[in-house]
This record gives sequence, structure tokens and C-alpha cells, in this order.
Amino acid sequence: MTATNISTPVNGIAQERNLVTAVPGPKSLAMQARRTSAVSGGVGVALPIYIERAAGGIVVDIDGNSLIDMGSGIAVTGVGNAAEEVVTRVQEQVARFTHTCFTVTPYEGYVEVCEALNRLTPGDFEKRSALFNSGAEAVENAVKIARSYTKRQMVVVFEHGYHGRTNLTMGMTAKNIPYKEGFGPFAPEIYRMPMSYPSHDGLTGAEAAAHAISKINKELGAHNIAAIVIEPIQGEGGFVVPAAGFLPELVKFSKDNGIVFVADEVQTGFCRTGQWFASEHEGVVPDMIITAKGIAGGLPLSAVTGRAEIMDSVAAGGLGGTYAGSPIACAAALGSIAVMEREDLNAKARRIEEIMKPRLQKIADDTGVICDVRGRGAMIAVEIVKKGSMEPDADMTNKVAKACHTNGVLVLTAGTYGNVLRFLPPMVMSEQLLEDALTIIEQQFKEATA
Repeated sequence: MTATNISTPVNGIAQERNLVTAVPGPKSLAMQARRTSAVSGGVGVALPIYIERAAGGIVVDIDGNSLIDMGSGIAVTGVGNAAEEVVTRVQEQVARFTHTCFTVTPYEGYVEVCEALNRLTPGDFEKRSALFNSGAEAVENAVKIARSYTKRQMVVVFEHGYHGRTNLTMGMTAKNIPYKEGFGPFAPEIYRMPMSYPSHDGLTGAEAAAHAISKINKELGAHNIAAIVIEPIQGEGGFVVPAAGFLPELVKFSKDNGIVFVADEVQTGFCRTGQWFASEHEGVVPDMIITAKGIAGGLPLSAVTGRAEIMDSVAAGGLGGTYAGSPIACAAALGSIAVMEREDLNAKARRIEEIMKPRLQKIADDTGVICDVRGRGAMIAVEIVKKGSMEPDADMTNKVAKACHTNGVLVLTAGTYGNVLRFLPPMVMSEQLLEDALTIIEQQFKEATA
């Protein structure tokens, strides 16, 4: 039995790591057998434990094990799992009505969420928003809108980028396995350009942007491009933070050539990086911004927000969907945003970075297998390589991740080469719980590299 006494309970769940069985335990193993016989094998699982309850920075499985959540359901539960205000608003909305379809008979919650997005996203110009169900769906709609507005077809994306699993967004996503293998052919007119990757290319932001822009001009022609779509900090690609100046140069190029600049902030949005949106770190103002994940505290909701003239270029009925902007998800989003504003989760995310980066850098210095500690706010990663080289070490990455899981810390892997450990703790996690997680992570690195 392993336990750590951290802080007062949240929603009745003690905020402490507490292992009472092996991970996964016998009940989770039995449930995994049921899953194997019922669920498609194409649906992967990072850690086969089955969750019964969760709150704050802890998830509790059906065996009674309490694990520290350093993943937030991939940056979704930034306000904490089952946050009280989210739960209350959802319960109230469910009691009123569950669905009408906004494009049939609309409701105030959808309008309120759009008003909040228009207020919170970068830019002081007039904006409009449209709501959808998932990040990929929002990406697809952003492309539709950009094409409608510009009357052009080409879309530029970047190496290591991730934009979703639908046909169009698979084409926009860089990594083949597991996202694209065997699923083609993909949608046409998608073109991938070199990304600023400071620890690998050694280029300044201006130099990296000049390289990408040169290729765009020579290979595509700027006048043919509807949109440039980029993650301000790449997610699945390995939390790659472009060198300073890269994004502003792309924005200038877009503006000069009538291209819609689209920031995919599905993973980086809603206080995750210590600002409401990662674009703000360099004063970047996108023409359109795509959001999802952290917007609604765990309920499926996404959005596209942009300049009014761009968003209004689509004919009435061209945007929407049966469940798009569900009244229940909208209620959750309003509760989640209220928590972010009231508790200043941007400041809490910045504090998480202050705690994490020095400790992870010490692990890098002590072990020699981490070539880069990077990220912003509560979106931090380490890139793992073979000692004395820049060769990606996916085996070591998986070894450390599994060891963390076994010892009660839920972490995620990422990166084009599978050699990045990414950390996305809830912004409401206590500092003591975060320190405990980092201690476990440090121990597993030391044991793996001994």
C-alpha cells in the first residue's frame, strides 16, 4: 500500500495518492476483459484502469486506487473533474431541457457561450462564434469558413501538427501511426510546411518563418491559399513551442496576402498555458481561433470564433449540426469559464510552470536522457533521447510512463517519434500534490536510467 497525505478533500475525494492494489487492479483487469469482448480493438487505451470517481487532481479507479492526474483527460478538465459549478449548472439545465437543436429552436445558453468567446479571445474587433461538438469538427468548420470567405481552396499546416481524426483533419495531421495508417485517401489541397522546432533546427523564429514562407511562395503561391492553420504550441506533436517571432511573421504574411490565419487552440486554450489562449504570449491575434477540450469541464463542446466579416461569409444553414452547441454542454462551459475567471486559473497555470520546470530540468541534468524541457503554464513536456545523442528514445519514454502509472501518477506520451512525456495537470491541483507527482516522476527516471 502506497499513500501520501496531501490536502483537504475535494468533492469528498481525498487529494492524495493512495494505492491499495497493483495498477491495474483485479477489478480493472476483469473490466478490461469485458472491454476486449465488447469494444473495437481500434480504440486504444493508455492505462487500463477503470475510473469510478474523480475530483481536483485525483482519479479513483474501481479497485479503490487513487492516482494523481497529470493528464486532465488530455487538457479537458483544467477546472478539476466534476467541478462543483459545472455540475450544478449541468444539473439545472438537464432538469429544464436536454435538447432542441439550436438550428431548430435556439436557446440562451448557446448565445451566452458565444458572447463569452467573443469577449475572451484575442482581438478588439467585432467577432462571431459558432459551436460544434469536437475539436476535429471545429477544425473542419474553420476550413469551410475560410474557403467560403476567400474563395480559395489550399490550406497550409505544419510538420508535427495534430488537428483531428476525421478525413479532412487526418490529412491535416502529420503523424501517420496511429492516426492515418490505412485510412486514406485523404482530402486534397492540404500542404505541410516546416515548423519552428528550436531544439532541433537551431533557427530563430524569423529564420524558421522565412524558410516556411519561401516554400509556400515557391510551391503553392500565396494567392491560392485560403488558410494557414497552426497550433501556437503543438499538442500531440510533442508540445513544440515555436521560436519567438515565428508566429508573428506568419500572421504578417497572412495579412499581406489575404490568407485567413487560424490558431488551433483546442489543446492550448482556456488558461492552459497561463494565458486565456496561447496566441497571447506573443501578441498574436488570429483571424479565427478554434477551441474545444478545456472549454466545458469535460462535456463535448467546441467552437470557432473569428472576425465578423469572415464568420458571416457563410450562407445561413451552412454551419451547424444536430448536437452542435448542446444546451447541457453550454451550461458546463459557462460554469467552467466562471471558475477560470473567479479563481484566476491563468495565475495558477503559471505557478504550475514555476514548480515543474526547475524540477524537470534537474531530472534532465541528472539523467542525461532529456534533451529539452519545454512548454508553458500547465502544459509542460520533456523530450527523451538516448544519452549523448539527439536520437529519439520511445522505449525509454514508454518505460518511464508505465512506471509512473504503476506508482500512481497518470502521465501521457506524445511526439511524432513517441519520445515525449507530456504533463497537463488540472490548474486547480494543489502544489503539494503536484510536488508528490514530480517526486514519483523523478524516481522513475532515476530507476529507468540507473
